[in-house]
Amino acid sequence: MDERNRRTIASYATYAEAERAVDYLSDQGFPVERVTIIGHDLRIVERVVGRLNYGKAALSGAASGALPGVLIGWLFGLFNWLDPVVSALLLALYGLIFGAVVGALLGLLMYAMQRGRRDFASVSAMQPGRYEVVTDTEVADRAVGLLDQLGIPETGKAAAEG
Repeated sequence: MDERNRRTIASYATYAEAERAVDYLSDQGFPVERVTIIGHDLRIVERVVGRLNYGKAALSGAASGALPGVLIGWLFGLFNWLDPVVSALLLALYGLIFGAVVGALLGLLMYAMQRGRRDFASVSAMQPGRYEVVTDTEVADRAVGLLDQLGIPETGKAAAEG
């Protein structure tokens, strides 16, 4: 993709607005394969979801280990040619138990190694501050005209003039 032949046609505060603009262009028959949504001003947002202690660390580790344990056990069970269904279910159960135990132990170990420096659980995500809708310069004027009809705030005017 050659960025020199591209032009920003609109800028939005949320992804939903940028998505709505591209969807509108698509509904109007615009060649959306020539459109790109670009997120700018990335920031990491970490949402604290609760206090962490040994019990919660073990429970979280057990949950994290259980799913891989089930999947690995089930896959190994499928290789039993004599009775693959029973073997797969039985080994999946053993995998669930083994994965949960190992996960719980690792969760406890990781929590203990932090020595109280991080006694909370959180979820991290990257969030752009704004979203630009960009298209090829040959079709940019048509896209700006269509988006002006849509009427979402911050649509194309400043970008088209720049």
